[in-house]
Amino acid sequence: MAKARLAYLLLLFTTHRSFSVLAVELSTDNASLSINEFENIELSCKIHSTTTPKPRVEWKKMTMVGTSHVYFDGKVVGDLKNRAILREPASLLILNAIRSDTAIYRCEVAAINDQKMLAEIMIDLVVRVKPEVPKCFVPKWVPSGKPIELSCFEDEGLPDSQYQWFKNKEEIPVDPDTNPNFFNSSYTLDTQKGTLEFTTVSKEDAGEYFCRAKNIAGQAECLPQKMQVYDLDLFWILQGMLLVVTVLLCTTVVLCWVYKKGQKQTRNRGPANGVELLHLRRIDEVDEVDEVDEADFGHKMSFVV
Repeated sequence: MAKARLAYLLLLFTTHRSFSVLAVELSTDNASLSINEFENIELSCKIHSTTTPKPRVEWKKMTMVGTSHVYFDGKVVGDLKNRAILREPASLLILNAIRSDTAIYRCEVAAINDQKMLAEIMIDLVVRVKPEVPKCFVPKWVPSGKPIELSCFEDEGLPDSQYQWFKNKEEIPVDPDTNPNFFNSSYTLDTQKGTLEFTTVSKEDAGEYFCRAKNIAGQAECLPQKMQVYDLDLFWILQGMLLVVTVLLCTTVVLCWVYKKGQKQTRNRGPANGVELLHLRRIDEVDEVDEVDEADFGHKMSFVV
């Protein structure tokens, strides 16, 4: 009885072991990875429980555009050619990763000698990109009491950047009540869009402003720009003076143009006018001679009579 039971247990163990060996299995160290741009990263794909001496390995890249091969027929292909290496038995090393490498990668293994011949695992890779220097707009001249908006934007960072605004090198808080230096300011700060909007700007809001774009990969900021705030009356005076200067300048230009055009026309008509005057003078002299001759003729006739 004991021998029969031992034989049964041995058979069960052998059967279970043979079934487990006949199924190819895969595992990975990390199914979700994030790295900074231009770094190296290994996508691990480990093969377990296979009786196939050299199973076939393929890597595929899946994006919103579609699916493409990365490793196929024993070599790296596609946009990772010359930038990736297969580490035996199935892991993929990506060198100098760039933003377009962000995708879901699928490791596929075919073991023809196993009962379960196919297995696959997915690895999600995100390549983070440092923001570029943001484009900042800060108005130079602002009338007090009016609404005004400062803007900051960049589109290179991955993931999307968060924005910070600084006044005179001090960070502007989202809530002005949290910092006594900004109690008198009335503004709305949007860290997602990068806008700093003043409801009614005051003279206390004057100063040097700059913006910083930041994400997990790094940060970048624009140069400080000075914003000056003036009383509304002075602002309109300056506007009026600018308008008067503009009008005077335009008038001067027009008068100079008219004067030069008149001088040019006078020079062009000079010789012709001289000939006409000479002709008229000669006609007048002929008329005077005729009048004298008629007078003399009348005088002589009366004398003869």
